[in-house]
Amino acid sequence: MAEEPAPSFIVAVAAAIFRDGKVLAMRRSLDKDAGPGLWETLSGRINEGEEPLAAAHREIFEETGLEVQVDPRPVTAYAANRLGRPMIVILYRGEHAGGEVRMSEEHDSHEWLTPEAFSTRTSLSTLADAVTQAAATPPYRSDD
Repeated sequence: MAEEPAPSFIVAVAAAIFRDGKVLAMRRSLDKDAGPGLWETLSGRINEGEEPLAAAHREIFEETGLEVQVDPRPVTAYAANRLGRPMIVILYRGEHAGGEVRMSEEHDSHEWLTPEAFSTRTSLSTLADAVTQAAATPPYRSDD
């Protein structure tokens, strides 16, 4: 019996960045192939050989330029779908530490929303649940 090839999963990170109890919501640019106009948190694929936490830091910098203290412990992970391909998303919680949002080509708008407002703005219910979970997680404090 011939073995079927293993499914090709996309592995991605997302970052729920909080400032004064509000989460940074980003609207995907209308010219994006996946989810144009969709409200989400920061997210992106993990590069081959890249650690998930390093990917979260990279995506935060690339998509916003913000200074963020990221909790190294993921809040949650969940299954999703991107253009018909299975995807695993690892969500981290971050606390805004400085700077103003610098938009990249990935997004065309942003807002700081309460978790409740984010839940009504996004169509991604699993992400909304993850943001609610992240909001209930105390901010990370390193021992430094």
